Amino acid sequence: MDAAVMDAAVMDAANMDSTTFITWPGALALTLGAYLLARAVHRLCRAHVLANPLLLAVALVVALLLWVGVPYARYFEAAAPLHFLLGPATVALAVPMVRHAAEVRSRLVPLLLANAAGVVLATVLALGLAAALQAAPAVMASIAPKSVTTPVAMEIAQRLGGLPGLTAVIVVVTGIVGYVFGPALLDRAGVRDPAARGIAYGAVAHIMGVARAAQESEQAGAMAGLAMAFNALVLALLMPTLLPLLWSFMGVRHGHG
Repeated sequence: MDAAVMDAAVMDAANMDSTTFITWPGALALTLGAYLLARAVHRLCRAHVLANPLLLAVALVVALLLWVGVPYARYFEAAAPLHFLLGPATVALAVPMVRHAAEVRSRLVPLLLANAAGVVLATVLALGLAAALQAAPAVMASIAPKSVTTPVAMEIAQRLGGLPGLTAVIVVVTGIVGYVFGPALLDRAGVRDPAARGIAYGAVAHIMGVARAAQESEQAGAMAGLAMAFNALVLALLMPTLLPLLWSFMGVRHGHG
């Protein structure tokens, strides 16, 4: 009888979906472990740009999830405590802005004008490339808010008739590209001013750009946080009007309803 019960338990365990074993402590350990390992590889590679710890950690987590057969949706659900911490972490970005409030006020107008020009230009170029590649209107609506932090971008995409899931992927890729290649591009362009570098990081690479700017200096981090917040405000207000105008100019038919 005991043997039969044991055999039944073994069969149940063998047939159990692997997602059953993913709980929030496991997801937390997986995420932090992957990031710490990626940081170690980054140091071993002498901080090479292609050994970016964020990029390596994402690749490692994806590989492990595929190996054990855990759907991303289950991992995302189990990692909810980490997602919750994004809120306080984002609010904490206000700390360096407060510390540099005098400088922010003295340079606010030119910085915001430059930021507005940058975000509009980046959006127009991205949509122009998508139109040239004959992307579907829903895909273009998903690309439009690529330079805004993920929660805001997904909401904008949904309002425009886009695909929020696709937008999330595009936003992450945009952030990683800006994080990895932004410093070299700014150096090549001769941009040395911390405020200008911070605005560039925040306007293009949102939260990842803020993180990269903060590694350079607190001043750059403050300006990047300002740029990221301004981006979200500008795109949330202007995109519902700007995108139809761009579609009309490009001759794109869009039946959003």
